[in-house]
Amino acid sequence: MRTLVLALGFVLTTLPALAETIAPADASAHIGQTVTVEGTVSDVYTSRSGVTFIDIGGRYPNNTFSGVVFSGDAGKFPDVKSLNGKTIDITGPVRLYRGKPEIVLNAPEQIVSK
Repeated sequence: MRTLVLALGFVLTTLPALAETIAPADASAHIGQTVTVEGTVSDVYTSRSGVTFIDIGGRYPNNTFSGVVFSGDAGKFPDVKSLNGKTIDITGPVRLYRGKPEIVLNAPEQIVSK
Protein backbone atom coordinates (compact mmCIF):
# COMPACT_ATOMS: atom_id res chain seq x y z
CA MET A 1 0.00 0.00 0.00
CA ARG A 2 2.80 2.42 0.85
CA THR A 3 4.48 1.88 -2.51
CA LEU A 4 1.22 2.64 -4.30
CA VAL A 5 0.82 5.89 -2.40
CA LEU A 6 4.41 6.92 -3.14
CA ALA A 7 4.07 5.98 -6.80
CA LEU A 8 0.77 7.81 -7.07
CA GLY A 9 2.27 10.87 -5.41
CA PHE A 10 5.10 10.83 -7.94
CA VAL A 11 2.70 10.59 -10.87
CA LEU A 12 0.57 13.40 -9.55
CA THR A 13 3.53 15.72 -9.09
CA THR A 14 4.89 15.09 -12.60
CA LEU A 15 1.66 15.67 -14.50
CA PRO A 16 1.23 19.20 -15.84
CA ALA A 17 -1.33 21.29 -14.05
CA LEU A 18 -4.60 21.89 -15.82
CA ALA A 19 -4.30 25.19 -17.59
CA GLU A 20 -6.72 27.41 -19.47
CA THR A 21 -6.41 26.99 -23.26
CA ILE A 22 -6.04 30.26 -25.14
CA ALA A 23 -5.35 31.49 -28.67
CA PRO A 24 -1.85 32.78 -29.48
CA ALA A 25 -3.22 36.32 -29.91
CA ASP A 26 -4.47 36.25 -26.30
CA ALA A 27 -1.16 35.21 -24.73
CA SER A 28 -0.08 38.81 -24.02
CA ALA A 29 -3.03 39.16 -21.64
CA HIS A 30 -1.74 36.20 -19.57
CA ILE A 31 1.83 37.27 -18.71
CA GLY A 32 2.97 35.41 -15.59
CA GLN A 33 0.13 32.89 -15.79
CA THR A 34 0.41 29.23 -16.70
CA VAL A 35 -1.79 28.58 -19.73
CA THR A 36 -2.00 26.32 -22.76
CA VAL A 37 -1.54 28.15 -26.05
CA GLU A 38 -3.05 26.31 -29.02
CA GLY A 39 -2.12 27.17 -32.58
CA THR A 40 -0.55 26.08 -35.85
CA VAL A 41 3.23 26.18 -36.09
CA SER A 42 4.35 28.65 -38.75
CA ASP A 43 8.08 27.99 -38.44
CA VAL A 44 10.63 26.09 -36.36
CA TYR A 45 13.99 27.83 -36.33
CA THR A 46 17.21 27.02 -34.49
CA SER A 47 19.65 29.91 -34.06
CA ARG A 48 23.44 29.63 -34.27
CA SER A 49 23.53 29.66 -30.48
CA GLY A 50 21.32 26.55 -30.40
CA VAL A 51 18.11 28.19 -29.20
CA THR A 52 15.05 26.80 -31.01
CA PHE A 53 11.98 28.94 -31.63
CA ILE A 54 8.59 27.42 -32.40
CA ASP A 55 6.72 30.31 -34.03
CA ILE A 56 2.93 30.40 -34.08
CA GLY A 57 0.87 33.01 -35.90
CA GLY A 58 3.50 33.95 -38.48
CA ARG A 59 7.25 33.84 -38.79
CA TYR A 60 9.59 35.92 -36.66
CA PRO A 61 9.55 38.92 -36.38
CA ASN A 62 5.87 38.93 -37.37
CA ASN A 63 4.84 35.98 -35.20
CA THR A 64 2.14 36.22 -32.56
CA PHE A 65 3.69 33.78 -30.08
CA SER A 66 6.73 31.50 -29.62
CA GLY A 67 7.70 28.40 -27.74
CA VAL A 68 11.41 28.57 -26.87
CA VAL A 69 13.80 25.67 -26.27
CA PHE A 70 17.22 26.70 -24.95
CA SER A 71 20.25 24.76 -26.17
CA GLY A 72 20.71 22.96 -22.85
CA ASP A 73 17.26 21.38 -23.25
CA ALA A 74 17.46 20.70 -27.00
CA GLY A 75 18.18 17.00 -26.48
CA LYS A 76 14.79 16.62 -24.81
CA PHE A 77 13.08 17.70 -28.05
CA PRO A 78 14.71 15.62 -30.83
CA ASP A 79 11.76 15.86 -33.24
CA VAL A 80 10.90 19.53 -32.78
CA LYS A 81 11.36 20.29 -36.51
CA SER A 82 8.55 17.84 -37.30
CA LEU A 83 6.08 20.23 -35.61
CA ASN A 84 6.25 22.65 -38.55
CA GLY A 85 2.72 23.09 -39.95
CA LYS A 86 1.04 21.10 -37.16
CA THR A 87 -1.49 22.30 -34.62
CA ILE A 88 0.02 22.05 -31.16
CA ASP A 89 -0.63 22.94 -27.54
CA ILE A 90 2.20 24.55 -25.55
CA THR A 91 1.73 24.74 -21.78
CA GLY A 92 3.66 26.85 -19.29
CA PRO A 93 4.00 30.31 -17.80
CA VAL A 94 3.79 33.10 -20.38
CA ARG A 95 6.51 35.74 -20.38
CA LEU A 96 7.38 38.66 -22.62
CA TYR A 97 10.61 38.83 -24.57
CA ARG A 98 11.21 41.85 -26.79
CA GLY A 99 7.51 42.64 -26.60
CA LYS A 100 6.35 39.19 -27.75
CA PRO A 101 4.73 36.51 -25.58
CA GLU A 102 6.53 33.19 -25.24
CA ILE A 103 6.68 30.05 -23.16
CA VAL A 104 10.06 28.52 -22.35
CA LEU A 105 10.01 24.76 -22.88
CA ASN A 106 12.16 22.58 -20.66
CA ALA A 107 10.11 19.35 -20.63
CA PRO A 108 8.64 17.44 -23.61
CA GLU A 109 5.29 17.17 -21.79
CA GLN A 110 4.81 20.91 -22.39
CA ILE A 111 4.13 20.26 -26.10
CA VAL A 112 1.21 18.21 -27.40
CA SER A 113 0.80 17.74 -31.14
CA LYS A 114 -2.79 17.38 -32.34
